[in-house]
Amino acid sequence: MTAAVERSVVAPAGVEPAGAALRRPAEREARRPLWQRVLFVAALVGAAVIFMLPFVWLISASLRPREYVFAPGFLPVPFAPENYAEAWRAVPLVTWLLNSLVVGVAAAAAVTLSSAWVAFGFAYFRFPGRNLLFGLVLATMMLPFAVTMIPTYLIWSELRLTDTQVPLWAGNLFGSAFYIFLLRQFLLSLPREYFEAARMDGASYPQLFWKLAFPLIRPALLVAFVFEFKASWTDLLKPLIYLRDEHLYTLPRGLKVVLDRFGYGGEQQWEVVLAGSVISTVPMIILFFLAQRHFIEGIATGGRKG
Repeated sequence: MTAAVERSVVAPAGVEPAGAALRRPAEREARRPLWQRVLFVAALVGAAVIFMLPFVWLISASLRPREYVFAPGFLPVPFAPENYAEAWRAVPLVTWLLNSLVVGVAAAAAVTLSSAWVAFGFAYFRFPGRNLLFGLVLATMMLPFAVTMIPTYLIWSELRLTDTQVPLWAGNLFGSAFYIFLLRQFLLSLPREYFEAARMDGASYPQLFWKLAFPLIRPALLVAFVFEFKASWTDLLKPLIYLRDEHLYTLPRGLKVVLDRFGYGGEQQWEVVLAGSVISTVPMIILFFLAQRHFIEGIATGGRKG
């Protein structure tokens, strides 16, 4: 049974490799006329420059003395790198970074695994009312966070977990409608015959998921993980609601403290605020570049069915 499942994972007939899906657009691009390719590249470069300008200004302003922070131009003149040292000294940025990392990994792992389980159930099992139940799951996406915010807070309050980091990630153990939809569509693109063959060889349903489905949907799982990690990393509302102890703050909650203390109504040390903003942004850029190839493969392959 195990050998049959492993063969299905290694060479799943009917499932096109993600690399082939990425090569097809490259081949079509090579057949385009030169002027079209030049125009396309120029448009991409122009769009990239436009989107990068705010971040370039942020870095430049964070490297200027206080009186030159809002001076025109993109060059950090005069140059004041000590702003970053001041930001590290003024607030516990290391603690907030570690808290954000722990909460982000926990939230992303919880929602990715739980959503994958639910998506596998919707994709594999055939039962009455399946489409209706799936529609109800998708309908929860229409509920704004403000609707469930107070009932959710009351639940965590009754559990005496309001001044902990648990509410920031534990809710993800119940999955997310968006990721369930994403992973279900990916699972539906896999040939059902391989699951049936593994069942005939004696594979249990957990084995179908972990040994057959899980390796094949790894790119889609990475997309869900990166999306949720980024959402957790930039989330300010939940930490504002649940956290009171400064040593438990995540980075967005800590930056709110920095803004209140050094920005509006504070000491007007905007160079410290901007330095903290750069520090909070850089990890997301590093994460995307490290996972870029797999991330793009997951999006490209997840868009296909059959």
